[in-house]
Amino acid sequence: MRSFKIAIAPDSFKGSLTAMEAAACIERGFRKALKRVSVRKIPMADGGEGTVRAMVESTGGRMLKRRVKGPLGRTVEAHFGLTGDGSTAVIEMAAASGLALLKPGERNPMLTSTYGTGELMKHALAQGVSKILVGIGGSATNDGGTGMARALGARFLRSDGGEIPLGGGSLGELDRIDMSGIDPRLKKVAVEVACDVDNPLCGPRGASRTYGPQKGASPATVKKLDANLKHMAAIVLQDLGVDIIETPGSGAAGGLGGGLMAFAGGILRPGVDIVIDSVKLRARLKGCDLVVTGEGRMDGQTAFGKTPAGVARTAREMGIPVIAICGSLGPDAGGVHDVGIDAFFSALEEPVDETDLPARGPAMLENCAEQVARLMALKLNEKSVVITAR
Repeated sequence: MRSFKIAIAPDSFKGSLTAMEAAACIERGFRKALKRVSVRKIPMADGGEGTVRAMVESTGGRMLKRRVKGPLGRTVEAHFGLTGDGSTAVIEMAAASGLALLKPGERNPMLTSTYGTGELMKHALAQGVSKILVGIGGSATNDGGTGMARALGARFLRSDGGEIPLGGGSLGELDRIDMSGIDPRLKKVAVEVACDVDNPLCGPRGASRTYGPQKGASPATVKKLDANLKHMAAIVLQDLGVDIIETPGSGAAGGLGGGLMAFAGGILRPGVDIVIDSVKLRARLKGCDLVVTGEGRMDGQTAFGKTPAGVARTAREMGIPVIAICGSLGPDAGGVHDVGIDAFFSALEEPVDETDLPARGPAMLENCAEQVARLMALKLNEKSVVITAR
């Protein structure tokens, strides 16, 4: 009898497990209960936190560290990933320009900049890649991506010919954009942007009004930043012929979504779709009897573009059943059935303080996976439990 083939493709369990660690826990649980099981571990992500590591681990790639400018210009050590074939660089903008790099009292989107993200892109270009994937969650900035573009060689000039300062507060001074010095290697590289929001650049749902307050902007500052981005968009249209002001997603990460479109030729796509394509998920699911996915908390939002939904959608297209094992359950979790998850389970055995999850979470996840596998063993008429190598 052939072995039962399972693909384990979870997201990270934030604060507890990386995607690969979660996959390993689930595998151990399944192997405790099934005699003949073949496992393919495929760490997944949706473009947010953990995407770089998941894609590196899924493709046998490597992590690289570089020193770049943080949101306020201090040097920080940031990382990016290379996929196993060396063709694709994976960057999380939060590693260089993220809110977590600042103390609460330092948050000021008038001054913060995406310059370090551009430096990471430049380091990626030096690796000879043909594609750069940029995850743009967790931003501390509201500069429309001008800092990123400046690190790559663009110039943002006042009417007197001088360069405007870094940060969202100076965009109102912008008179013209000089792209003559942009890194020529950028034209030979495809830039994909993991973006799971549809906010336009400006207006009531724009970058400044929606996300500015959490980055330290007062109501008056929000109004100024919104006007500045609107002015920048007009100059972008005038000088570059790219209309970003109403484009869905252009307001993501303080306008970095729009900036990557305008200054780097970036294409905005749902993050999980980018990861699915990059790790060749469809090919790796071929021949599997079951897919197991999961995340730290499953609720009504899971069905809308998060990792388990993307994995389930792909598996359903291939006619493969899907089980999800998550850390905890939230309101409306049942909505995931509509996107292809046939059954879901919570690994949480009792209320656990968040600080205890790294220590206790792995065992609970493994235990839950074992119980799921024991149910499957009944269906498969397996009477004994034997751990076998793949």
